[in-house]
Amino acid sequence: MKYYLWEMFTKIKNAQQAKKTVVYQKKKHICFYVLNILWDEGYILGFKTSKINSNMYEIFLKYKNQQPCIKQFKFLSKPGNKSYYKLNQVWKINVNSGIILFSTNKGILTINDCKKHKLGGEPLILIK
Repeated sequence: MKYYLWEMFTKIKNAQQAKKTVVYQKKKHICFYVLNILWDEGYILGFKTSKINSNMYEIFLKYKNQQPCIKQFKFLSKPGNKSYYKLNQVWKINVNSGIILFSTNKGILTINDCKKHKLGGEPLILIK
């Protein structure tokens, strides 16, 4: 299920290193939720269903002063090595310069949303 996420993050990272403006990603619900979070947090310009292929998303990458807005992806939990955080462990995490995405029973949430809804879960990725 989460392999699509790793593929999408890798495509975004490689496209930003190559200074591309658009990336195409296969349409999946989990990718839709993560793209909504990235758009809400200001890391991408937006995304939409591709006119060429309706089974793909067009992701529009964002740059500031010709530098990518997403400076780093750090995978916290990998498909072969999963870790889970309880609520009290989530409160101990302090992220000032980015966001952490968690997979919870309420869907994909940021660390601030996890604290607000009092949920723990599997940390997926740190985005700076």
